[in-house]
Amino acid sequence: MSGSLPDEIDISKPTAARMYDHLLGGRFNHPSDRAAVAELLRIAPSTKELALNNRAFLRRVVGIIARDYGIRQFVDHGSGLPTQDNVHQVAQRVDPNCRVVYIDNDPHVRAYSGLLLDENPRVALIDADMTDTAAIFSHEDFRSRIDLREPVAALFVSVAHCLTDQQDPFGMIRRTVDALPSGSVVVVCQLVSEDAEVRDGVTRLMHEGTGGHWGRVRTEAEVRAFFDIDRLVIQDPGLVDVTYWRPDRDVFPRQRTDEWIEFGGLALVR
Repeated sequence: MSGSLPDEIDISKPTAARMYDHLLGGRFNHPSDRAAVAELLRIAPSTKELALNNRAFLRRVVGIIARDYGIRQFVDHGSGLPTQDNVHQVAQRVDPNCRVVYIDNDPHVRAYSGLLLDENPRVALIDADMTDTAAIFSHEDFRSRIDLREPVAALFVSVAHCLTDQQDPFGMIRRTVDALPSGSVVVVCQLVSEDAEVRDGVTRLMHEGTGGHWGRVRTEAEVRAFFDIDRLVIQDPGLVDVTYWRPDRDVFPRQRTDEWIEFGGLALVR
């Protein structure tokens, strides 16, 4: 990758966003990220297929929200680096008037926000901690694009595992739900494993490699608890391995092993 980067970006340490970019075949990553991915694949060999299927889930769920639920406003928490079929691109193929607000405070994401925004006036990137719901909802770029009198899709796709328990991912989701109008939807999924050795090994690797910018791999039961909010009604097919959430094709990258999966789903806000 060419071009200068802001001084605040330390490319000697991997980040979850850049590692994910590498797994997807992107170009916004560095040797430190690629080395960390190689070590991650040693612990969890299915990780590349998992990442590809997770991205396919994001495309499907955004398209379904726009087509089937008729929602035209999206807030993508922890959006990550630009890649193919970003949320606004998928949603605006359904309706060019869809509006999208991305939330991310990774300096590398900010550095490439121009690629993400494509000079699209209906799209904004807010530099904020995704857990700071009050700051996000009061931000000028949010208020100029998101009308809280109309349904909103709040996306937490593959980001809760980046938060520690002290950062309270459940509280983040609950505060967001409390602020959304009826008819909105919430999408949550994160990395899970029922194997304690995998959970601990990946969590330790990512925590050490990213300098503490990581939460933990959780269990399916812990992700189910994220949806234990009175206003949320889980939609079909329920909470599942996202590879099998309303698949649009029979052929997709198969995980060679099942040491971990991306688990979650979509819920309607009453």
